[in-house]
Amino acid sequence: MAWNSKGARGLRPLGTLPVAAAALTATVAVYITLVTFGNITDFGTNQQFVRHVLAMDTTFQDADLMWRAITSHTVQDLTYVAIVIWETLCACVLVAASVLWVRELLGARRSGRADYGPARRASTLGLLMLMLLFGLGFIAIGGEWFAMWQSAKWNGLQAALRNFTLAGTVLVLIHLPSPQWAHDGG
Repeated sequence: MAWNSKGARGLRPLGTLPVAAAALTATVAVYITLVTFGNITDFGTNQQFVRHVLAMDTTFQDADLMWRAITSHTVQDLTYVAIVIWETLCACVLVAASVLWVRELLGARRSGRADYGPARRASTLGLLMLMLLFGLGFIAIGGEWFAMWQSAKWNGLQAALRNFTLAGTVLVLIHLPSPQWAHDGG
């Protein structure tokens, strides 16, 4: 099949930067939606994780660090609820961004023109929110302030770094300079 045949031309938009940005934004949206759903429906599992990290009860127990520990179950639980609320907001923003991507891609296909600005901005907001959660919340505060790196059992740094990297990679893709952001109908 020749690449310039009628059928191949119909597939050409699938290889564009806007389609890649839409697909990856939707992937992250589905992922964080499932994470949030899991944290709500299986509340106790990650509640225990947050409690142990904040209590620092599986760290090296260095007296110079233990003053940072938060042992109040009320404060620990409020922290966990705040995390779940933040995840929920991230999921909502990224789902909305995914809808904007699809709407604009379909509109561009019909009219030959597109304005990806709203989808890019919504994606940026949602991805940045995720990066703040995993970078600031889990890597910096959990990992360093509460010495999560010292725990063999309650160490979420690898998962946090994976999530931070995923969101960051999609964010960079969305901000790549490209003439494809100004859709030309092809």
